[in-house]
Amino acid sequence: MTLLSGHISHPGLADVLTRIDTAARQAGRSRDEITLIAVSKTFDAPDIRPVLEAGQRAFGENRVQEAKGKWPALHDAFPGVEVHLIGPLQTNKVKEAVALFDAIHTLDRPKLAGELAKEIAKQGRAPKLFIEVNTGGEPQKAGILPEATDAFVTQCRQEFGLTIEGLMCIPPVDEEPSLHFALLDKIARRNGLPGLSMGMSSDFEVAVAFGATHVRVGSAIFGSRSYAG
Repeated sequence: MTLLSGHISHPGLADVLTRIDTAARQAGRSRDEITLIAVSKTFDAPDIRPVLEAGQRAFGENRVQEAKGKWPALHDAFPGVEVHLIGPLQTNKVKEAVALFDAIHTLDRPKLAGELAKEIAKQGRAPKLFIEVNTGGEPQKAGILPEATDAFVTQCRQEFGLTIEGLMCIPPVDEEPSLHFALLDKIARRNGLPGLSMGMSSDFEVAVAFGATHVRVGSAIFGSRSYAG
């Protein structure tokens, strides 16, 4: 896991890590196979620093501009931090995203794949890439449909020359998440993809049982968010 050793002094983080450890053990997995991404979107540096000071080193952000505003300074203060983009990426933000993020979990269309390929070649910097799969076929959500994912993985590899780390999903809120995690795992296996980015505060233990390599947990660590507007 992306965490420094030593005493974990942040209660929310310590609880989540204990729960991941238990879920991994029950699934017969090593906790080292699972990276906890602390979702710090909407939280400012003063809220993030205690989690960094407790040793956490992988964080998730939804927006390029928000991440750009707070992470460069935190990077300087806490070497070895990884920042993952877990929200939608517009093609006009690809240049900034490739420069800023260590992983992008929301690759979901050929146009974006093409822009990422160009910018990776230009910058000589390659964030890990996860394809977002809309496992529930929800019209309001981004992501490649399950039946189109194999072809898109092949297109990313062969047409755009991209290295794909794995797949990501966000199950529908009113459905059993295990069905979606199992589907994502099945698609990943047949495409030879090692990474499974799945599971959030409400269901990350289930995701661990179904093979998640990256779990994205925010409120269980940072507390409830207050959204403006």
